[in-house]
Amino acid sequence: MDIAILGGTGDIGEGLALRLAADTSHEVLIGSRDAEKAETKAEEYTTELDSRGLDREVYGFENVAAAERADVVVLAVPPYHVGDTVEEVGDALDDGDILVSPATGMKRDEEGFHYHKPGAGSVTRIAADAAPEEVAVVGAFHNLAAARLANLDADLGIDTLVIGDDEDAKGIVTDVAEGIEGLRALDAGGIANAPEIEGLTPLLINVASNNERLHDLGIRFQ
Repeated sequence: MDIAILGGTGDIGEGLALRLAADTSHEVLIGSRDAEKAETKAEEYTTELDSRGLDREVYGFENVAAAERADVVVLAVPPYHVGDTVEEVGDALDDGDILVSPATGMKRDEEGFHYHKPGAGSVTRIAADAAPEEVAVVGAFHNLAAARLANLDADLGIDTLVIGDDEDAKGIVTDVAEGIEGLRALDAGGIANAPEIEGLTPLLINVASNNERLHDLGIRFQ
């Protein structure tokens, strides 16, 4: 499949792009509001893969152009840009395309990070409400540490929780996620369960920041 990562020039976008390009046969497209920035980052990712003996090329486009070419579109953008980004690319999506939301709303104070629940209930729900009717929305990749993901020398050995109301779309995203070596995808039900999953991200950040040798923390259910 062709997988577009909108916001693919950022931290989580970089990690997903490198892992998907390194571990799977999917075509990886980087999206950005700035086409030149996307192209530059795509070249950097391609160079990194080449340095590891991997003959894979990553391509960069402006967001709408990337979404138009893709079967699966990952919204690796800040949570406050998710709804606007879906509306921006909505006309470029086809019947059967899948949007994937990994974003979590957070706020920070002197005690640490806290889940910032949006009025819609979750960021995944914001994406679903903004998406065209024929496009399924799936939540995944919320609780992955970006630095660990982007370090291709790091063994993952972690889980990602997958949520969605369309079972077929959820199955496709599960297969995509499990194509990444060391990542296991677990079904966590429908989008109504998104707040519980999104709320794990600030918890992980707080645990990692308060305990030595627990940087880039992930979850493994046993």
